[in-house]
Amino acid sequence: MKNKKFIVPIAALLLFGACKNSSNNNNVNPFFQKSSLQYQAPEFDKIKSEHFKPAFDSGMLQQNAEIEAIVSNTEAPTFENTVIPYEKSGQILKRARIVFDNFTAANKSKEISALEEEYAPKFSAHNDNIYLNDKLFERFKTVYNNRELLKDAEDKRLIEVYFEKFEKAGANLNVEDKAKLKKLNEEEAALTAKFSTQLLAATKSGGVFFDDAKDLDGLSAEELKAAQSDAEKAGQKGKYLIALINTTQQPCLQNLTNRATREKIFKASWTRAEKGDANDTRATIEQLAKLRLQKAILLGQPNYASWKLQDQMAKNPAAAKEMLKQVAYYAVNAAKNEAAELQKIIDAEGGNFKLEPWDWNYYAEKLRKAKYDLDESEIKPYFEVTTVLEKGVFFAAEKMYGVTFKKRTDLPVYHPDVVAYEVFDKDGKSMAIYYLDFYARDNKVGGAWMNNYVEQSFLLNQKPVIVNVYNYQKPAAGSPSLISFDDVETLFHEFGHTIHGLVAKQKYTTLSGTNVPRDFVEFPSQINEHWALEPSVLKNYAIHYETKQPIPQALLDKMHKAATFNQGYAVTELTAAAALDMAWHCITDEKQIGDALSFEKKALTDVGLLVNEAPTRYHSPYFNHIWSNEYSAGYYAYIWSKILDQDAYQWFQDNGGMTSANGDRFRELILSIGNTKDLNEAFKEFTGHKADIKPLLRSKGFIK
Repeated sequence: MKNKKFIVPIAALLLFGACKNSSNNNNVNPFFQKSSLQYQAPEFDKIKSEHFKPAFDSGMLQQNAEIEAIVSNTEAPTFENTVIPYEKSGQILKRARIVFDNFTAANKSKEISALEEEYAPKFSAHNDNIYLNDKLFERFKTVYNNRELLKDAEDKRLIEVYFEKFEKAGANLNVEDKAKLKKLNEEEAALTAKFSTQLLAATKSGGVFFDDAKDLDGLSAEELKAAQSDAEKAGQKGKYLIALINTTQQPCLQNLTNRATREKIFKASWTRAEKGDANDTRATIEQLAKLRLQKAILLGQPNYASWKLQDQMAKNPAAAKEMLKQVAYYAVNAAKNEAAELQKIIDAEGGNFKLEPWDWNYYAEKLRKAKYDLDESEIKPYFEVTTVLEKGVFFAAEKMYGVTFKKRTDLPVYHPDVVAYEVFDKDGKSMAIYYLDFYARDNKVGGAWMNNYVEQSFLLNQKPVIVNVYNYQKPAAGSPSLISFDDVETLFHEFGHTIHGLVAKQKYTTLSGTNVPRDFVEFPSQINEHWALEPSVLKNYAIHYETKQPIPQALLDKMHKAATFNQGYAVTELTAAAALDMAWHCITDEKQIGDALSFEKKALTDVGLLVNEAPTRYHSPYFNHIWSNEYSAGYYAYIWSKILDQDAYQWFQDNGGMTSANGDRFRELILSIGNTKDLNEAFKEFTGHKADIKPLLRSKGFIK
């Protein structure tokens, strides 16, 4: 006990010194104490770039002192004196990093970029100093070996999860190998940060300018105004800018009549990060793949995917690959049939050219109009983003789970585009704060995501504070914010992650809400997409922005009939991306890599997914999910989770559909359990059987 009493005051003095010097203007660093706002929502009006560095330094110092107190405790290791204090540790660091990590994606500045590259290896080293700490691991091992004595199921699950984390992180390695691992981890973290910075710059500079509006024939007046506004912001007044989003295909390609324009935009997207300049990511990703292989071998695994998937539902890459193989067979055949149909349209029009990827969406839209009399421009006026959110997403959430939302204008936000809501549970009690950031910016990475600013925890008396970030094109001033139906589904999808976090009811943040395996986390988000087309929901939010009339039934019928349209293409591009990710992370020899572009071509050819007209959703040089997010060797999770989703949705259909009773059951058995139990068993408890791939194949029109 003597050591324990001695070390904490010394650490506290060190921490005080760091706090005292944390700001040049004597302002209190907002990360050094809990936010005074409701539910500890971040004080964005007080947070400045210069606050992060001292918070990081002091936060790591604080957590190191807390861990030293744990390992210096002379009492026998117990759950209460080892696991609980570790679960509570590092609060300053966590507060700072959780804001910083969202800023690196949604509100990046030069200062943030510099800090990201500086601290990525430092954070990696800090993490290693925890999970490769022999004394700490021995205490956790003792608790783990005595876990059957724990009476609380969540306590037992927590020590099991932590013990697995320690082992996976290399706690059993010898001293020499631990030193090697630390170096590899630091190098990987630095390269990951570098990739993120390179890609953001490449995407920003990859946008295409046009001098003449005629080149953009097919875009709506609102879209042209937005493109002109974007060009002006970029210093090119009088021109039109088509900015790039993160995926291979770009939304405008389905409407542009000028083939040369389509080709120019597609190729700008495809080659954005392979131009031989400072933003060329190819050398970065090649080195990342090599480092990850070296790490996996050091940790006793044949490849990185085998190491990464140990704690996932799939358990190993063979299971993920087999699933992808089954889906790919049906998807590619369907895509080839779709391509043949599109080629017929081109030939009938006297096009005299072969279908290329920049043609696909344009002719697919023509085919959809011909087959289903359905025009994207006809339905888009019914999808104004705030109406979709409040009368669609929120309406469905209330119908299913009883939660309601109230807009808050008194909470500070990190950008003027961000809006905030307070969330109330079915009993009327306040339960969370929820932010939304809708529009693309040149300092925001592409895509859409959900993050927790504060994670739910009974132990820490925390309620969730959540943000959803999107990349919709911001309309010109005075114009409505109209989105496509794909964007509508994205809004529902990301809110599916949010509801997963909102209804969490765990003691420990480590097990709370969305802190689950990657191949499960997309399940709640994907099943929430179904409610976008639920008739009672769709009629409530699909309201014409000018006439204020609800979408007519005839148009709804067309949308339902067209639900399986173009699914061969959609699933092929997604499966190709998942297979590409798996290929990068299943290499067993560095010599297998060669150069990035050749590797990609061979990888997709080997699995039959190199379909010229239907390219991978993400090309390797800009595959942000796997190089700078947490989906390395995990992109297959979107399809794996889709199997869970469609099977569970079949259960909803067989049991009365979208009812509050079914919502309560889904909430109780799936959404609110976090990572407190085996998720394969949880799924089986909800549906009554193991996951079946057939509902997914039927939903895509691949089988009957």
